[in-house]
Amino acid sequence: MPKFDAAATEIYLIRHGQTAWSLQGRHTGRTDVPLTVRGEEQAVALGKRLAGISFSEVIASPLGRALRTCELAGLASGARIDPDVAERDYGAYEGRTLAEIRIEAPGWDAMRDDCPQGESYEEFCARADRVVAALRGREGRVAIFSHGHLLRALAMRWVHLEIREGSHFRLDPASVSVLGFDRGTAAAPVIALWNEAPVRT
Repeated sequence: MPKFDAAATEIYLIRHGQTAWSLQGRHTGRTDVPLTVRGEEQAVALGKRLAGISFSEVIASPLGRALRTCELAGLASGARIDPDVAERDYGAYEGRTLAEIRIEAPGWDAMRDDCPQGESYEEFCARADRVVAALRGREGRVAIFSHGHLLRALAMRWVHLEIREGSHFRLDPASVSVLGFDRGTAAAPVIALWNEAPVRT
């Protein structure tokens, strides 16, 4: 069996473009809010940012805002839809801002706490761990079109941090982040690039 080439492995984490709810700071889990005009422009700009990069696999959330971003970026052909990279199910907190949620749940954080009537923190962590486990040992460049909290969870688990630490990592719409390995060593996973956005909101 050929030796795994860690130096040839990069995981591109690509957050979908702007939506009306992301602009308003509303938690958008399973509600299929479409991209704004600005979000579509961002997705096209993403295509220019990613042009010339050859991906061995493209993975997308089944939610429309991620799929549309993938399409406008020019990478929808052959993309694999994976429900495991959908955004967290916020349950009773869906569509609400952090300030609104904290009126009834002081200090609540989507990267640390449960979502009543939605996905528990343990379920969210387990899902992120499944995705990262599938990515480990996969050689080549992989693009994942997904969502703010889920992508932060993947980055944290890639570098063996607790998912709650993702609260300290801002991730803008239409941003590109890259996971890889330091000095091509599989035992040294790193976040090689974080929150690079071709068009700022």
